[in-house]
Amino acid sequence: MTDTGGERRTMSLDGDWSFRHDSDGVDRVAVVPGPWQAQFADLRQVSGRASYWRRFARPDVGPGQELILRFGAVSYLAEVAVNGVEVGRHEGGYLPFECVIPAGVLQDDNAVEVRCLLPDGGVNDAGIAFAEIPHGKQSWYGPIGGIWQSVGLEVRSATRQEHVGISADLSGRVSLLLAVTEAAVGGVAEITVTGPEGVVTGSIALTGVECAGVVMVPAPRLWSPDAPNLYLLRVAIWRGEVKDVTEHSFGFRTFEARDGQMFLNGQPFYMRAALDQDYYPEGICTPPSVAFLEDQFRKAKALGLNMLRCHIKVPDPRYYAVADRLGLLIWTEIPNTGVLTAASAARLKATMAGILARDGNHPCIVIWTLINEDWGIRLCEDAAHRSWLKAMFDWLKVLDPSRLVVDNSPCNGNFHVKSDLDDFHYYRSVPERRAEWDALTAEFAQGASWTYSPFGDAVRTGAEPKIVSEFGVWGLPDPSAVELAGAEPWWMETGQGWGDGAAYPHGVQARFLGLGLGGVFGSFDAFIGQVQWYQFANLKYQIEVMRGWPQIMGYVITEFTDVHWESNGLLDMNRNPRVFHDRFATINADVVIVPRVARYAGVAGEAFQVGLAVASGGMAVSGAVLTWQVEGASGEIALDALPAVGVAELGVVSLVLPLAASNRMVAIDLTLTAGEKVIARNRVEIATYLPRRIAGLPTVGSDDAALAAYARALGYGVVAVEEAEVILTHGLTPADIARLQGGARVLVLADGTVKTQGNLRVDRRGREQPFMAIVDEVPGMPIGAEAVLPNIGLVARHGTMWRGDWIAGFSWIRRDGAFADLPGGPLLDLSFDKVVPHQVMTGFRGPDYAGSVQAGLVVGWVHKPAALIAERRVGRGGLVASTFRLMTEAAGVDPVAGYLFDALIRAAKGLKVDAGPQ
Repeated sequence: MTDTGGERRTMSLDGDWSFRHDSDGVDRVAVVPGPWQAQFADLRQVSGRASYWRRFARPDVGPGQELILRFGAVSYLAEVAVNGVEVGRHEGGYLPFECVIPAGVLQDDNAVEVRCLLPDGGVNDAGIAFAEIPHGKQSWYGPIGGIWQSVGLEVRSATRQEHVGISADLSGRVSLLLAVTEAAVGGVAEITVTGPEGVVTGSIALTGVECAGVVMVPAPRLWSPDAPNLYLLRVAIWRGEVKDVTEHSFGFRTFEARDGQMFLNGQPFYMRAALDQDYYPEGICTPPSVAFLEDQFRKAKALGLNMLRCHIKVPDPRYYAVADRLGLLIWTEIPNTGVLTAASAARLKATMAGILARDGNHPCIVIWTLINEDWGIRLCEDAAHRSWLKAMFDWLKVLDPSRLVVDNSPCNGNFHVKSDLDDFHYYRSVPERRAEWDALTAEFAQGASWTYSPFGDAVRTGAEPKIVSEFGVWGLPDPSAVELAGAEPWWMETGQGWGDGAAYPHGVQARFLGLGLGGVFGSFDAFIGQVQWYQFANLKYQIEVMRGWPQIMGYVITEFTDVHWESNGLLDMNRNPRVFHDRFATINADVVIVPRVARYAGVAGEAFQVGLAVASGGMAVSGAVLTWQVEGASGEIALDALPAVGVAELGVVSLVLPLAASNRMVAIDLTLTAGEKVIARNRVEIATYLPRRIAGLPTVGSDDAALAAYARALGYGVVAVEEAEVILTHGLTPADIARLQGGARVLVLADGTVKTQGNLRVDRRGREQPFMAIVDEVPGMPIGAEAVLPNIGLVARHGTMWRGDWIAGFSWIRRDGAFADLPGGPLLDLSFDKVVPHQVMTGFRGPDYAGSVQAGLVVGWVHKPAALIAERRVGRGGLVASTFRLMTEAAGVDPVAGYLFDALIRAAKGLKVDAGPQ
């Protein structure tokens, strides 16, 4: 056994244990720690009962000592027996417990057995419902059962300390709350504090083992992410001789909220956080090693993060120890239940108390969350739940006044009742929903009423700091980089039930090839790189918008790492970086240059305007100069003194987009310097188009006066429909179908301007035979939207997975044919935000999708292919259909709309038509 410095000796029981799950009765070998779902393929989604057992030799237990079994965590109900005698049981899947082994039970060779129960949705003999236990994301990623944290034996004195609560303030005052065993009462507790350099900096002796005491440390070195100074508190219980010695790490750190801001050690603090599900490649919730945790936290800091929001899960205690040592703040949450009952409420409260008892001394932890997104409670429908949550907030603030408490971290449809932070979650992807992101952020920053209860029972001071506590968008990992033992990881076969099927990873390469996307992106690897850069562009833009509002004090990116099928991480499941890893810290920084760009497209040789601002975090800025540069042209703006957590508006820079021989992306580089020191950098990419040429444009015709006028304003010759080279329409009429069948070329701008029948047709078709009233009282089967010419469905994106929220839709345009000189791509960038479609087209499958679609999108792991620009032969003629919104502004205002209109006309004119059967 290992001597820990006093009378305590420990022996690890980690390693191989015999294992049997009741579902099959098969004897196996399981590695402890680790949930059984992580180790056995046939038990991945299995809850229920299981047994673990192993043997250990009798340790040397002296007079006045006792032997205990200590468990880090067992999920969920544990019954422990030694040599067939029950020595303890524990309920709760996330917290430690111990069992005293009576001396009369011990033998020279001992058998320990642990019976585990993880409830599922059904009935069990313990009467414990899964919905009523804290379970967190087990309802998303799958169950976690068994011994998932370390197990060990400990020999210790009956005269000992049981718990030490430490509170250290900036003055150097270390307040202690000491709990001891009955045998230790009347003894002496000698307390010493050792500083980061290993020198004793303070001490105190508590006679009679008082329950409270104070140690003063002169000129303490404070703990922060930049300087994670840790102190060691040693507790020695004396009664004639040393009976018990323990050591406890802590730091001098304060974290407060007041006047709409947060303060770390009395200094303004801006939160740059990421959501961390605390899941691991092989162990699910069991981290593989301290070295693994150290590596991922170093990567977090390299990404510019100063905090992780450990999401509705109690992590392995090593997680906090590494965060303490490396300097990373942690926001921690209780795992949610499924319903709020007397039993689940008691378990939530007991879990929070247990978290505080185990982890309360860690300086890294600065925020607690009681509920996430109303999960397990019903704030909108039940006043009693709102009262309960308010009471829980008050209870926890009394229990731990040193940290901030969030009652419910809300999203759309729920809210706060009483909270130290005014935080909210919202997801919007760009360019698809740029206007929504801007509007939501503006409303939130200016004190939106929807973040707090509308029922008159909210306690809101208006001084709560505002945090966008979840936002982000998916990228995708390289599947080869997340392999385990050279094979596809087991979780690639999960996710079918999420995102209407778009979250299912297995087969992603086959879907990519089957849709012909290699002809769009060049290769699957190039596609993965592109979607990761799309993720970066989203995060960059959204962070810049938030940083432009001085009322917002921080954000939480969803998320730190991918988790199984959920692919919005800054790192993948194996902690491999995204392609943007080295660039990300320039936008996720304490001081950020904020560009304010109305339109991310312009015309070469013409003036272009960029508004500029600088946002500070915890660091004030003075004596700085912002320099802008674009291909040789440059300028600079002096920055007046900027306080911490402020925004300085620098006005508008007018520059000329450089001329070139072709359309292209032009970069505007921005640098903020103070003397020789670079404080911040940024880059804005603008899609730059050559001036339009109107000579030689095809003639067009339209029955729609607005369409004809729009084309005329762009320089097109508008003629009678029968004489036009290309016919323009928003929706096909029977006359248009006849024209197509006769050999016409038609461009359908299916942008929602004209009401259609779920397809490109404005006319309604009847029902199919036979005349049977099957679903309603109208005889016959409804005709499918794709069943009528030109066999293309038209679907509004709103309310579907094509809309673009959390699981991204990757929209693209081929850079060939009529669209060959479109700058950027293939994925749509911010220059498309004024024209991005609100509709998608369906009806293109397999080779038809690969051959007929010039612009389209796929969702998540390459699911739900849809078209945004496509061709279709109809009779002797043909059409090009597009859902891009080209007429939201006047003709000629947006160079992207103008280019796409011209390209679509070219594509339609270039369609091959047929003379018909001979």
